[in-house]
Amino acid sequence: MIRQDLVARIDAALPQTQCTRCGYPDCTSYAEAVAAGDAGINQCPPGGAEGVARLADLTGRPALPLSLAHGQEGPRTLAVIDETWCIGCTLCLKACPVDAIAGAAKQMHVIVDAQCTGCELCIPVCPVDCISLVEVTTQTGWAAWSASQADAARERYGVHQSRRGRGKPAKVEAPQVDQKQAMIAAALARARAKRQT
Repeated sequence: MIRQDLVARIDAALPQTQCTRCGYPDCTSYAEAVAAGDAGINQCPPGGAEGVARLADLTGRPALPLSLAHGQEGPRTLAVIDETWCIGCTLCLKACPVDAIAGAAKQMHVIVDAQCTGCELCIPVCPVDCISLVEVTTQTGWAAWSASQADAARERYGVHQSRRGRGKPAKVEAPQVDQKQAMIAAALARARAKRQT
């Protein structure tokens, strides 16, 4: 049986970027896996070497180098949306685990810099590739991310999950999927036409 106090301490030692690079759907799931002994303590690139050391202290396991299979420690980044190419498809809104993107359907979207964790989850869902990452510091790991930022990200993720039905994926009927794809295809056609003129 997993000790919930240990899970809570491990979760509190994670940066709460909710990036899924550890191989788990969120930081809490990773904390549960670490507490159960099912995951290594070196699978969180945003936490970096200091994060591994924190988890080693909490679990009593030896510190290991960061697992390259899960990514490398690097400078903190923020997502940026190119306003001229955003088609307002809202796919990035749904992908952002901490609700750091503001916008509405068929309107240009923006990133709220103070809330962006640099998780990169918005990038692959953008059909027009208008989202990129910029480095905001040369510092890495916990040197680039504070405990208060992690706490705020954890809170925003909790609100996001509550609003999304406690993490359950929404059931989408086939006609809605087809309609959404048609809408995106039309927006892409408009974007291509705009580029040519």
